This record gives sequence, structure tokens and C-alpha cells, in this order.
Amino acid sequence: MNNVSEMFGSKVFNSATMKERLPKEAYKAVQNAIKDGSRLDSGVADVVANSMKDWAIENGATHFTHWFQPMTGVTAEKHDSFISPTDDGHIIMEFKGKELVQGEPDASSFPSGGLRATFEARGYTAWDPTSYAFIKGKTLCIPTAFCSYGGEALDKKTPLLRSMEAINRQALRVLRLFGNETTSVKTTVGPEQEYFLVDREMYDKRPDLLYTGRTLYGAKPPKGQELDDHYFGTIKSRVAAFMNELNEELWKLGILAKTEHNEVAPAQHELAPIFTTTNIAADHNQITMELMQRIAKKHGLVCLLHEKPFAGVNGSGKHNNWSISTAEGVNLLEPGDTPHENAQFLLFLCAVIKAVDDYQDLLRISVASAGNDHRLGANEAPPAVVSMFLGDELNEILESIDNDESYGGKEKVQMKIGVHVLPRFPKDSTDRNRTSPFAFTGNKFEFRMLGSAASVSGVNMVLNTAVAESLKQFADELEGKENFNEALHDLIKRVIRDHKRIIFNGNGYDDAWLAEAEKRGLLNLKTTPDCLPYYISEKNAKLFSDHKVLSESELHARYEIKLETYSKMINIEALTMVDMANKDIMPAIASFIKSLSEGVVSKKAALPTADCKYEEKLIARLSTLLGVISDRCDALEKTLLGVIDAGGDALATAVYYKDNVLTAMNELRLAVDEAEVITDRKYWPYPTYGDLLFGVR
Repeated sequence: MNNVSEMFGSKVFNSATMKERLPKEAYKAVQNAIKDGSRLDSGVADVVANSMKDWAIENGATHFTHWFQPMTGVTAEKHDSFISPTDDGHIIMEFKGKELVQGEPDASSFPSGGLRATFEARGYTAWDPTSYAFIKGKTLCIPTAFCSYGGEALDKKTPLLRSMEAINRQALRVLRLFGNETTSVKTTVGPEQEYFLVDREMYDKRPDLLYTGRTLYGAKPPKGQELDDHYFGTIKSRVAAFMNELNEELWKLGILAKTEHNEVAPAQHELAPIFTTTNIAADHNQITMELMQRIAKKHGLVCLLHEKPFAGVNGSGKHNNWSISTAEGVNLLEPGDTPHENAQFLLFLCAVIKAVDDYQDLLRISVASAGNDHRLGANEAPPAVVSMFLGDELNEILESIDNDESYGGKEKVQMKIGVHVLPRFPKDSTDRNRTSPFAFTGNKFEFRMLGSAASVSGVNMVLNTAVAESLKQFADELEGKENFNEALHDLIKRVIRDHKRIIFNGNGYDDAWLAEAEKRGLLNLKTTPDCLPYYISEKNAKLFSDHKVLSESELHARYEIKLETYSKMINIEALTMVDMANKDIMPAIASFIKSLSEGVVSKKAALPTADCKYEEKLIARLSTLLGVISDRCDALEKTLLGVIDAGGDALATAVYYKDNVLTAMNELRLAVDEAEVITDRKYWPYPTYGDLLFGVR
């Protein structure tokens, strides 16, 4: 490996590279565009584009692309070469400012939720100068927003950028009340990424993994995660080689890959970056997922990003560590040594508490997907009920304010481990709660509900906008007050009293909590079809509209896309199950039964008094199961035909898939998994859970 500090950012047209290559005035114009959103004139854009092209060619690039994030959940790119013909039959390498600033991909072939008809093809990509261009392979990638001919956002980046502007506006209003003259406020995110690595040869033999990203059949192996021996265990050599190459490629792209380790489930791992500005963190996470999958294949592995690729063991999440900071880097969620005396911190804390309570439905919707429905509420994933964990100290501070009692504060406790040679160190003021969906972890909030395959843009768009609304209401109330401190105290006290129902510091897996949450009036939206109708409620439409994050048509489009995606995913899974059962599983069981039967005949021919109880018992059990599998496979096919009768309404169709198709799928799986356990390994057509989870050595 080269020197990491020299390698870091070497494939990024970042600020340092711009300063070195651009004329002073052009560099200043780009920096102003990054800081305050000012537009670049065409002349400056031409200068930047030419410099960017020269740098890219020097680093091996031959093409450029507007790299964007449509509502497919993955990224999109159309490559154009730098070549331009000359009159003498040769070419020159050319890249103009217009090509940098704007592109025109087809807008009708991406999910639009009705915003675009098939014949309405024109769309635009627009350069986002706040996220640096980078080189991937031989292509210069320019991060861009994607919109329709009518200006509607067709991507995940545009609403996120709008939400960042919204929270900046409202946070500055609040900070001015405290005499803080910072020029801007930005949210920051550090998304921890969980994933599985399986052997590629075994993966290629599993149609369910190929088509859906998760195993639709699979009996539990004798050993799973119950010994907790994989978590933070020694990293296997093949996995370590993958991680080393991944780190190098991420560092070249300026991505702050920091922590790597084995996760709880066998074959599960995690990568955590250092936090950065939210829209950049979103871009970086998309690049990270792409590189994980690409580099894994080079090492004979496959990276699974599905939220629940294996039943019975931990699923994979993406812990979204969110905070808010000033232009000077001051974290507004940093309590300081005396949080009970830090009124500014308490007010911003209350803004988050109020936002999470008021818009718990939107936060749940922001993580909703067919895959994540399998994960939430099991194996260390948080439950579907949104709640907040603050820890003992903050909870006691808020209670003292609510009860008009003084709070004396707590001294830092020194940890005493009981071994003289080990150093003492200060104990944190709060424990960590792995079952909490939304936990305060010292100077940030960790939102743990997000699934591993999802973009972080959606959840942070919701979080930014909801907190912006809280801050707006606070600023409206406090601006112009004669006695600011008294009004501030009354406001904080009222928010605590009105929204403390969302705070829960206990065990989120306890059934008693679900009963308590219901008493508190908290929503328990277990599945995607359960929660999506809340998306387009009047309250939520008003939130997005008021802060100019999503128009009503853009909101409805996303609602339709989420419903359609949910139904399509389950349909693909159901068709895959039928295909596997008909073509592989039932023929395999029948072949084994035939082999057993022929064995019995041969055995009795050789010795008429031979004991054939084992074979006869197995033949009887497998024959019964084969009949059950056949019946349940037919029932699943019949259930799929019933989708036509769902009425054509997207919500009704999604509900039908949830209530009927998933039920039929689960019943088929139960019979197949039972048959797998008693079928000779050489007859079973697919690698087993044991092969997949423990096959990487």
C-alpha cells in the first residue's frame, strides 16, 4: 500500500486540486458556489470543465458521466468520451462548461410515480458543486441532481439538498437569538454499513440470491450466531484481503473509511466511516456499496446488502449517525460538561425530540421496504415502534425541568475494573441501547432502523425537514420576546411535557414495551403497506410543502413508487420460489425417494427379513412432504393470479401481497425447509445455510 495520506483523495477533484489547477478567480467562484449556493457563470464553468478534464485525463480517464441517484435506490450513469472530431480527421479531447453543468438523460425510463409518461422523455441532470467530482475506472463522475422537464425532482439528492437548506434557514434564526453569528449550519452523517460476504461459487448456485438478494428457502444449520464468537472475531484472510482493497479504493475517492470488524452473524461484517456533510455522506455511501459489490467479486466473494439475506440470524442495517454543526464546526448537539446549564443545547435537543414525536410516521416510512420488514423487531434490529433513548443523565435533566426542580449535575465516575495494572478512565454519562430506534450517543443521534441496502438520503431528508419545522416553531415563538430567558424556559418545559412519550430508555424487545407504546399513543407500523398511507397525510404534505422540500406531486410520486417497488419485489420473490420448487426442489426430493425405494427393493431381494424401517419411515415422510410442497406451490401460483383482482390500486395491491402472497410463500418455505433437513446432501440442489454462512475460509 502506498502512503495513505498521499493516496487519500487522489481520485477526487477536491478543493486542494482545484486550488492548485484553477485560476484564482475561478477557484474563488467555485468555493462561493459550494459555501452559499451562488451560480457559476458560463465562462467560469468552461474554465473549471477544461481543468477538470485535463486532470481526469492525466489520471487515466477517457470518459465523463453525470452520476445521479434516481428513485431506483441505486446510482445511474451514461458515459460520453472526451473526444471531439477535427476537420483533418483527427480528434481533440474536449469538455465544455455546458457539459459539466447540465446533462439530458431519458427521464421516462426511471421510476417517476406518474410525474413522467412514457412519451415524456426529457429530463435534466444538474451539477452539484458541493460534492466533488471523482474518477471511477476510466470515467470522470460528476455528482448531479436529476429532475424532469417540468422541474420536478426525480432523484434522492434534490430533496435532500432542499432539506439541508431548510434546516440551515431555521437553525440560523434560532442561533441568532443566542447571539451566535455563524454563517451557516449543516447536518452531518456517518452511516455505518453492515453487509454479508459469501463464496461466489455457492452464490451462483442459489437462484433466490441471484434474483432477490435473499434466501427464500433454507433450513437452519446446527450452528448459527448463538455462541457470539463471530462478533469482533479474527477476520479471515480472504475477508481481510477484500477489506484492504476496499479501504484503498475508498481512500483514493476521499471516503473516510475508518472502522471495520466482524458483525454478530456468521459471514456478516461492518464498515463505518467518519462523519461528513450529509449530502456528501449520501454520495459516499452509494459509492461504498457499489465498490463493496465490485471488489468482493475480485476476491471470489459476493457482497449481500439485503436487509435479511438469511432467516434466523441478524439482518443488516445502516446506522445513521446524525448531528448538526455550525460553519465553524461547533456541534450543536454537544452537551458540554454541564448540559443542564447549556440552554442552546437543550433547545436543539428539544427540537429533535419534538420532531421525532411529531413525525414518527415519516421516520418509519423513510426506512420502509419489503426487505427491511423482515428485519425490524428481531435479532438486534430495533422494533417498528419509533422511540428515543436519551440515557439516565439527560432524562433526569429533562425531568427536573418538567418538575421545576433544580438539577445538581453528576460528577464523572472513574471506571474501576479491578485489576491494578489497568488504567482508570471516565465512565460515559449514558449507556448504549441497541434496541432503541433513535438513540442519543453523546453528541449525535444514531437512527438504527435504516436497512443496509437503502440510500441514506431519504431518512436524512425527513430528519432535516422535521427538525427544521421544530426550529421554525421555536423561532416564531421566541423572536421579539422581551424576557427571552423566561420564554425559553417555558418553551423547553412545554416541549418536554408534550413530547416525553417518545422517550424510552428500556428494552425495546420487551412485549411490555409494545403495550406501553400503544398506551402512549405511539404508532406500531409493522409493515410497509401499514405505514405508507401516512406518507401523503395532510400533516406530512404540509411539512414538505412549507419547507419547499417536496411538492404535493413529488410526494405522491414517492408514495406510488414505494408501493409499486414493494409489490414488485414480493412478486419476484414468489415467482422465484415457484420456479425453484418446480424445477429443482421437487425433482430432487422425488429422486431421493426413488433412490430410497430402489434401495429397499434391493435390500429385501438380498435379505427378505432385512430391517427397512429407516428407509420406509423416510420414504413415507418425504412422500407426504412432497405432496404438501406440490400443493403449497400450486396455492402460491393461484394466489399470485389473485393479484389481478386487487383492483389496480397500488395500496390495495401491496396489502394483497402482504396478507396473501407472503403468507403463501411462508407456508411453502416451511415444508421445503423441513424436507431439506432429511434429504441426502448429494440430492439437495442448492448450497445450504451452513455452506453459505461458514463457506468463506
